[in-house]
Amino acid sequence: MTNPIFRRAVCSCLFLLVMLALPALHADPVRVKLSQGSIDAYLLIRDESGKVIGTGESVNEPSGAAWRMKMMLKFTDGSVDEETTVYSQRGTLRVISDHHVQKGPRFKKPMDMTIDVAKQTVTWHDVHDGKDEVKVEHMDVPADLSNGLLPLVAQNFPKGVDELKMGYIVATPKPRVVKFAFHPDGEDGFRIAGGPRTAVKYRIHIELGGVVGVVAPVVGKEPPDMHLWVVRGSVPTFLKLQGSLAMDAPLWSIELTAPMWAEGR
Repeated sequence: MTNPIFRRAVCSCLFLLVMLALPALHADPVRVKLSQGSIDAYLLIRDESGKVIGTGESVNEPSGAAWRMKMMLKFTDGSVDEETTVYSQRGTLRVISDHHVQKGPRFKKPMDMTIDVAKQTVTWHDVHDGKDEVKVEHMDVPADLSNGLLPLVAQNFPKGVDELKMGYIVATPKPRVVKFAFHPDGEDGFRIAGGPRTAVKYRIHIELGGVVGVVAPVVGKEPPDMHLWVVRGSVPTFLKLQGSLAMDAPLWSIELTAPMWAEGR
């Protein structure tokens, strides 16, 4: 028979762990320091060797009282990664809805997932043995959800903070809430027309679950950290994101680019 004193001690420890975990599970959204305006930005996709493997475009535009950000990535082999995020930036960054689609040979498993924060639902396509089944699940969507907003989180990173944890819903293949822990990771220099500039680098560590930051791997290994660069200055601007866009996918870089004019222009 279990010693009652020991049993009470175990229960007390479990209760304490749960209470300690609550602040991390219900963190506040990021406060907006600088509102994002209407933007149409062009992107390049590179593999680990630096080879260009695709192009992209990121459009941010008003959507009623909210904003809509759509990122479209098209790979040279026909693969597509497209994400549309409707969000609010009144005081804090808040996701209203997010629709993310990945398909093509560069993705081992296709993904089509929609998050509706108001309804607290996640809808996704479960493709198995050639059959496409649409599933809907009620989830406790965190207020600090960051799906589709990673560059904006970095651009509004609060000063004097060493770590910022944000909620994120991943398809693994069943959707689940994880934590993206943002950490300032020094500075990197770059040049524009020969002139030196400085970018702030952020490391994004993915916590797949567990209590009080204990990682519980889902696919047998912990995913690699992501890195994101934001240019310094009075108007922080996204420059580059490096990381794995899907489970078991290699590291790719998505970086801001500019048009190359034809000769004589």
